[in-house]
Order: sequence, then C-alpha cells, then structure tokens
Amino acid sequence: METTVSRAENQLRERISAAVAAVYGEAPATAFNVEIPADKNNGDYSANAAFVLAKPLRSAPRKIAEAVAQAIALDGTYFSRCEVAGPGFLNFFLSPAFYADVLLEICAKGGDYGKSDFGAGKKYNVEFVSANPTGPMHMGNARGGALGDCLASVLEWAGYDVSREFLVNDAGNQIAKFGLSLDIRYQQLINGEDAIELPEDSYHGEDIKTLAAAYRAEHGDDLLAADEETRRRTLVAYALPKNLATMHAAMEKYRIPYDLWFSETTLHEDGELAETLDVLKQNGYTYEKDGALWYKNIAVQTEMLKEQGKTDAEIEKLELKDDVLVRQNGNPTYFAADIAYHRNKFVKRGFDKAIDLWGADHHGHVARMKGAMRAVGIDPDRLDVVLMQLVNLVQDGKPVKMSKRTGKALTLVDLLDEVPIDSVRFLFNMREAGSAIDFDLDQAVRQDNQNPVYYCQYAHARICSILKKLDMNAYAQPSADELCLLTTDEERDLIAHLASLPGVILAAAAAYDPARITRFATELATKFHRFYNAQRVAVEDDALRRARTCLCLCTRDVMKNVLGMMRINAPETM
Repeated sequence: METTVSRAENQLRERISAAVAAVYGEAPATAFNVEIPADKNNGDYSANAAFVLAKPLRSAPRKIAEAVAQAIALDGTYFSRCEVAGPGFLNFFLSPAFYADVLLEICAKGGDYGKSDFGAGKKYNVEFVSANPTGPMHMGNARGGALGDCLASVLEWAGYDVSREFLVNDAGNQIAKFGLSLDIRYQQLINGEDAIELPEDSYHGEDIKTLAAAYRAEHGDDLLAADEETRRRTLVAYALPKNLATMHAAMEKYRIPYDLWFSETTLHEDGELAETLDVLKQNGYTYEKDGALWYKNIAVQTEMLKEQGKTDAEIEKLELKDDVLVRQNGNPTYFAADIAYHRNKFVKRGFDKAIDLWGADHHGHVARMKGAMRAVGIDPDRLDVVLMQLVNLVQDGKPVKMSKRTGKALTLVDLLDEVPIDSVRFLFNMREAGSAIDFDLDQAVRQDNQNPVYYCQYAHARICSILKKLDMNAYAQPSADELCLLTTDEERDLIAHLASLPGVILAAAAAYDPARITRFATELATKFHRFYNAQRVAVEDDALRRARTCLCLCTRDVMKNVLGMMRINAPETM
C-alpha cells in the first residue's frame, strides 16, 4: 500500500540509480539508504549512495556525490533540489507538491490513515495480563493490560490479523493452594482462628476471607462435615467464577476486548497436555528419574546456544538445569501445561506468531520456553516474549502502595476507580516495556498540559473549536495548488509529522513498542499548538483559508486515529 512518503522515497532511489547509471554506465548493485536527517539543515531526505559506491567505483564519495548531483533529474518528483554535503552525502529538499499530496492522502483515507497491509494478514496471538485468578489484579497487570492491548492495536493497523488472549490458570498448584486457603478460612469462620492455622505458603489476602464468608452466608456451615477434598473442590467451584467475573468486569472497564479467555483446564481435559508430553517423549527430550518425568532442558538449550556461537565455558556459566514435567504424584507441572498451551497456539490454532507479555522477573523462562518449542518441533522464532518492568506508584513525590479508600494494597480495580482510564492507558504507554515506570497519580488526574493525555486531547478539542467558528458549510476541499500555499516552517513541520504516521506504526509494530504511538501523539499536539500560535486560520485569502482549514481537519483526524488506536477518547470540547 503506497503512501506519499513511500512514493517520495521510491522516487529518490530510482532517480539516484538512474543518475549513477548515466554517469558510470550501470546502476549501483549495492543497496543504499534513504532517510530523514535529524538536522533539517541537511535537507528533508538524505542518501548515502556515494559512500556505498566508493569501493566498487574506486572513487572518493565526495567526487561520486558531485557527479550524481550534477546528473540527477528531479522533474516529476516531490523534490526541488539536491545538494552535496560533507564527505559525500546527497541531501534532497521537498517541493510544495509533497506537502499537498500528504494532506490529500489523509483526506482520502480519513479514519484509515496510518493503516497498511504490511502484515499481509498473518495470524498473530498477543497474550497479556493472564493474572492468577486466585486473587486481585495488581499494578503489573494494569501496565500489562495497557501495553498488551495497544500493542495488539498497533499490529492490527500494520496489517496483521491479531487475536487478544487471556490465559486463565485455573489448574495446578495455585488452584490447590486456593482451595486450601478457602478451606482454612471457612473453618476459622466457624470454629475460630485459633482452631486451625493458615499455612505460611497459602494465600493470606483479605479477599480469601471475603470469599469464604460469602460462601458461608449463602450455604451455611454444612460443608464443614464434608471430607477435605469435597470441601476444597466445592469452595473453589464457588469462588473461582466470582474472581473470573471480577476480572472480566475489570478488563471491560479497562476497554480491553479479549478474543479468548483460554482455560488451562481444557489442556488437561481434552488430552492435549498428554499429547504434548508424548511428542516430547517421541522426540527424545524426556527421561524418568526418582519417579518423575523430566524435560532435557540442558540438552536443548546447549544445542541452541552452540548454534548461536556460544562456547562450552560460556554455556557452563549459565548453570542450566533440567525441568520436571510430571511430579512423583502424577500431577503435571505448570511448565508442562505451558508447553502444551503454546503448542496449542501454533499446531492447533495455526498462529504464525505468538507474542507473550511477561513480567521482567520471568526473564529466565524465555529461553527455556523457546527451547521447549523447538523440542516439540516448532520454530522457536515464532514465539516472542516482551518483558515488562515494574510500576512504581508515586503521589506527592512519595511511593504509594496502599489504597486510601481501603487501606490495603492498591489493585488494578482501585486504580481504575481513582484515575481516569484515558490517563491510565496513555501513561502506561509512555515508556517502552523494558523500562521501569513511575506512575504519578497526581499527574494522572490533572486537567492541564502537565498531563500528556490531556495535552493531546486538548489539541483535538481546540481544532474542533476552530472548525466550529469557521463557516464549514462554505468549505470545499482545496486543490493541490491551493495546498501548495502552505509554505511556512510551522505548516511544513506539522504536515511532515502527519506524513510520518504510517512509518511510525510500522516501526512500533516491528519493535513491539506502542510507546512510539504516544510519542507521536504528544509531538503532534506540540506541532499543532506551534502552528496555531504562529498562523491564523481564518484569513481573508480564500485559498489560504481553505488550505489551513484542511490542515486543521487532517490534524484532527490523525489525532483521533492515534488516540482511538489506544482506545482513548478524543473529546470535541474540554
């Protein structure tokens, strides 16, 4: 899908290659870069073709650049002139036609401006949050929700077929611990806290007490007479759906539309976990020891590391260990279920890529899981993991860990109750996932330019206000010639930024970094405010007024597109 920017870059490559062929008799066989210089004094675009050609042509880059600049034909392109700089850079300057066509492209595409077919519809699975259903969601889940959902949106805009997924860990040790904790709290409610002690490694949160009390209020004390297994199974069957309902409600409030809440239990019930273990056995990556089934993690990782060029000494320092798949008691480990879950994504559901968003404390698990994919016959490069650093809540310049309302640890639900969701989603995407973030509660509730999302929303509202004051009934889309009247630095700077959105989205998708989108939005707001403060829209000249009105309309639409990508409101008044 060609854009004005890609057309301009293609024109440069073609004309530079043609000029080289005209001077030296053949086009360059080696690819050269065309990029936007950081310093505008070096032109709107710059090419390193002369440096790439220096060796094969056996000539100095400066001499080659001067010859190419003399021979290049820019007529019929978006470029007005070429200059040679430094040791041999070719610098190019855009003509007014480029800026006019950018605005015409935005007018034509409207709400689809920024979208591309780059991903060619490849199936991508983005799994994020996947909080343990045995307790409340925390601040890491809050950041993971915003990052994961915005990353999925970026990938969709880049042309991928994206599925958002929440893995519900409703099987295994944590559920057994959940049942034990509920059971003890239920017994304590009836017989007193001194009657039975809650083990240290169980769940001690107030939510467990609340759930046990709710069950007792509905069903009384009869469960006390049941055997331990029945009691715990009954309490889990009562409490788990309530926790899941709370999670569903929180994610809906957070504006995250999951395509699937995948139950880990299904892997056990439909035989897929057993099937995955059989594949590992058949591929020779398991062995039995002390009554347990083990996975040959050392062998798999060593093989992969050696392919990467690692030495035996380097591998030895990693202190790799094998992993248990099935315990002595016959119960599969979470790692075994995780292998089956990821195999399900690729083999059963046919995803081309699976992207997991994990806390940074899981960094040691990444290579292990990629190795496990290889062990079951799947290309490990099809699994990507985005590691997310911690969130530090700050208020009045001091760390915050407790909710003022409840006096307990601040949860995701508390945050969504206390802070506007637009702010939460924007601020959690201000930094790349690998950077720790200080979430300032004071900043998040401010309604001024110190709050980045307010700053962006205000730019959108200001444009809407400008347009309301104009006679839009008399407005007609300007011609390309009229748009060529937009020649001031502020106008061109703003248009150039609008033009960069498709490329920014592709870069964000490639890097799994939705923070590039928030940066684009804040820069867009800054550039619009600069234009607004320097130039009048309602000028007497009809053609210039139409052109500037069109620029306002395009900026409004692009800001709305970007905020909408993050599921953030774009208000018309503030």
